[in-house]
Amino acid sequence: MVSFLLFVLILIIVVAVILAVLYNRLIAARNAFKNAFSQIDVQLTRRYDLIPNLVESVKAYLKHEHETLTEVAQARSAAAGELKSAAGAPGDATLMQHLSQADSALTSSLGRLMLVVEAYPDLKASQNITQFTEELASTENRIAFARQAYNDEVMSYNTMAQSFPTNFVAGMFGFQSAALLEAESGKREAPKVQF
Repeated sequence: MVSFLLFVLILIIVVAVILAVLYNRLIAARNAFKNAFSQIDVQLTRRYDLIPNLVESVKAYLKHEHETLTEVAQARSAAAGELKSAAGAPGDATLMQHLSQADSALTSSLGRLMLVVEAYPDLKASQNITQFTEELASTENRIAFARQAYNDEVMSYNTMAQSFPTNFVAGMFGFQSAALLEAESGKREAPKVQF
């Protein structure tokens, strides 16, 4: 009887250790994708901070293009708001979709602004515009890299949470699948900022 109780006690301890290890792995994976999202947050914030400077630099040249400048400013505001919401719950499918849509709208309006800038040789040759567009292009590359790193971490987390036996622990403790941050369907091109 004592050996049976000892066996049951050891079995309970082994199961508890396995559960703890699996739980901790899920926590680490979730924290990894949240950290990866924070890198996207940093790069998108950098992008959003560059845009007002770019708009201000071209404003004097483009007085009659007020609609384009307004559209960029509004798209930037909307995207910044969606980023703030998404940062509160990285991996939430609805928030990731809204962020993706807002970012696509911003990318589209920036593309239209760059087309307008192309039409003005003096503006195109401006040192400020050249600097801002180079910084914006560099930031776009960083965003793409951060998005890929985030999506890789989400995939790793989701695979772990859906794999046996971790899926039992994930279910017991309410670990939800995380959503990828994908480009909006049909809008998978980076904005053109070359002159």
